[in-house]
Amino acid sequence: MLTTLQTAYTDTRAGDLAWQLGGDPLPALAVRDLSFDAPSGGGATLQLRLLGASHQVVVAAGPGNCLETVACLPGRRTPLPARVAERVADWEYEFAARIEELPAHTFAARAQELLALVAEHPYGLAGTFPGDPCAFTALVAQCEETRVLWRTWHAYPQEGRLVCTRSSLVLQGPSGTGRTE
Repeated sequence: MLTTLQTAYTDTRAGDLAWQLGGDPLPALAVRDLSFDAPSGGGATLQLRLLGASHQVVVAAGPGNCLETVACLPGRRTPLPARVAERVADWEYEFAARIEELPAHTFAARAQELLALVAEHPYGLAGTFPGDPCAFTALVAQCEETRVLWRTWHAYPQEGRLVCTRSSLVLQGPSGTGRTE
């Protein structure tokens, strides 16, 4: 799903993004609710949320909820972490981020490629900003047996930077290994 966000593009930078696990949902410019049925039974609901130049993902599945935010958060000046691994209820949560730096002509092509991929993805959400088709935030999600995954892209054409993240929740059994049924 592709939408034009009804907000002005503010001059934020890739380096302004911070990561947070937990907290409350923030006001969203666009939302996509998804439900997944796992082949082993049960399922997960995800809410993909566009917050301007940032995102939130809310997951409710099995033993609990998880809320991930990548945004320009007040009071947070630490750089986006390259990798995080934490336990959330009976889930193992992993997060990874990287920044691609691209020349203008390559950036535009990469931006259009990603927007096309997300627009056609059955579990995708992308929002472009008025005035620059290369300024966007995009998310895609998927669910497997005991794992929920999502990827995001935050585009900063004025810098030629694309912030790419990937996250996963893997349900763990009592011994700390993948759940068996």
